[in-house]
Amino acid sequence: MHDMRDKKRAMGRGLGAILSAESKATVNSATDEGAENFVGNIMEVSIDDIYPNPTQPRTYFDEKALNELAQSIKNLGVIQPITLRKDGEKFEIISGERRFRASKIAGLTSVPAYIRLVNDQELLEMALVENIQREDLDSIEIALTYQRLMEEIGMTQENLSQRVGKDRSTITNSIRLLRLNPDIQNAIRSGEISAGHGRAIISLENEEHQQALFELIIKEKLNVRQTEQAAIAFKNPKSPAAKKAKVELSNNYKRAQKTIADILDVKVEIKTIGTGKKGKIVLDFKNEDELEYILSHIK
Repeated sequence: MHDMRDKKRAMGRGLGAILSAESKATVNSATDEGAENFVGNIMEVSIDDIYPNPTQPRTYFDEKALNELAQSIKNLGVIQPITLRKDGEKFEIISGERRFRASKIAGLTSVPAYIRLVNDQELLEMALVENIQREDLDSIEIALTYQRLMEEIGMTQENLSQRVGKDRSTITNSIRLLRLNPDIQNAIRSGEISAGHGRAIISLENEEHQQALFELIIKEKLNVRQTEQAAIAFKNPKSPAAKKAKVELSNNYKRAQKTIADILDVKVEIKTIGTGKKGKIVLDFKNEDELEYILSHIK
């Protein structure tokens, strides 16, 4: 126990020397005297001295997940240090805003951090490239991040492909999702439909067709393969794929018929009208008793 206290005191002294008022003010770039104390070292930095990167591409933080992380930090501490950029006497977050927010919720006064001395262009590039590697980013956020790397950093798709280790076609397909209308983009962000659905929708040039296909996916709970078939049907109603899509859609109706029949224990028929988007449900009954039986189930 005594050893631990000594170790902490020694660490504290070291940090005090590195993060004294003087070094806080003077060491800002890799060429400044004392810069070597920062590079590659983990330091405890006061939460009050840290501020989020205003150009941080991630805008949405799930509150439940944040509180779970805060609980984990209360129990285990911050396992992976955050990365900060020195900015005068303050520190700007390069990566780890979730950990920073959760540490605040957990009541920490300081967090372990790597300090980097870089210019803003490099900072933004690092934050964006790191963002793409995340596993919990949705497809639209990834597409927006690619777009920003191209627009703000001036990367080409070729540079981007090498920098993030993704095929150019993957990047092209990702950015194309941003041409979808906001409702469809939001449906991808919320997980209501997948990026695969989005790619099938964007294959249609006509915006009305895109909207109609989107509504069909939601209504019929189409999987990606069915959506691709339906997209072909929109482009070419007479193609074999269009006929196949119609059969697949009618299979959905067949499943619905069976579900209702199982629940009500009566013969059920679903009839479609026109394009197959509208329709009616017909329930058979032989006598008043059967009608009462159906009504009792519905009530």
